[in-house]
Amino acid sequence: MPDRGFEPWWRPFRRAGGADVVHVDLTPHVAREAAALAWLDEEERSRRERFRHAGRRRQYTLCRAALRAILCGRLGCANEVLSFVESERGKPHALLRGTPAPVSSSVSHSGVHGLLAVARDGRLGVDVEERVARKDLDALMEAVLAPDERAEIAAAGAGQRIRRFYGLWTIKEALVKALGTGLQLDIAGFAVPVAMRRGVTAGEFRFPHLPAVTWRVESLGNEHFAAAVAHERVPRSDPVGDATASVRR
Repeated sequence: MPDRGFEPWWRPFRRAGGADVVHVDLTPHVAREAAALAWLDEEERSRRERFRHAGRRRQYTLCRAALRAILCGRLGCANEVLSFVESERGKPHALLRGTPAPVSSSVSHSGVHGLLAVARDGRLGVDVEERVARKDLDALMEAVLAPDERAEIAAAGAGQRIRRFYGLWTIKEALVKALGTGLQLDIAGFAVPVAMRRGVTAGEFRFPHLPAVTWRVESLGNEHFAAAVAHERVPRSDPVGDATASVRR
């Protein structure tokens, strides 16, 4: 069982439409990592060991343990009855006693920042990226941005290029994660809504090939990182629970 005396390394970050977003502190910390490891099951520990770099192991361990703790609180269950299964595209889904849990979730991490998004229902995706200078920025923009988006960034001041690029990239990645098709979807084949490209922080989006489905998209970036969450719009008849509910061990 996880240690009852652990100090959470995650904190509520933002409410984005019907989703709760939580920030996970991924800075190296021996005690936190030991507490997090106690939350993982045998399969997760085996997967953890397959990461060659210590930083990736730390990111995975702290994020997965935080997700487990949050879902246990939300679902009112013990950690031992919670497990995860991955879709054929690699997206994890929570199981409660072997049955799909009535919850949607998504995880992303970059550097020392992790974000978890949790909602009652509807497909969900979150993405976070530390804004770092990249030698391959031009090639990356060519690969992920639509022509209009590339033109707008090219016209922006030098000091704004990186910030605007990461803002668009995280929105697109959040949408792709929510859709769950992985690399099958050409991320440069669709554009972020014009209003969001001009500074509006939230809006609605429809994939060109899937016009019947509406997604709520919100930019969550701050001075430390770029981030976004995408959530499928579904009818709701009652309030969504709090993703930061007390943990049941």
